[in-house]
Amino acid sequence: MNAPLRINEALLIADLAFQPFQCVAWAPQDGNGELSLTIIDRTNTRISRKQIPCSAYSDPEQFEHLLEEARAELSQEGYTLQSWSMPH
Repeated sequence: MNAPLRINEALLIADLAFQPFQCVAWAPQDGNGELSLTIIDRTNTRISRKQIPCSAYSDPEQFEHLLEEARAELSQEGYTLQSWSMPH
């Protein structure tokens, strides 16, 4: 997948990257192009939050790297995530 990602594609990919937890992702309407990700556990407790600039989520390689970093941080904090790989 070398083509730039659209926001909807990035949202779907982010949702899959953090299973079994819920990923709430949105792009604020203020026009800055950032993607906000909040990862929530089964008790609706926020366990992680990331702000991703448009330049990073639209580039599949950068987006994959940022998602892998976020997943590694959660794993280090003791959360177990399902296996995941960036769709190509």
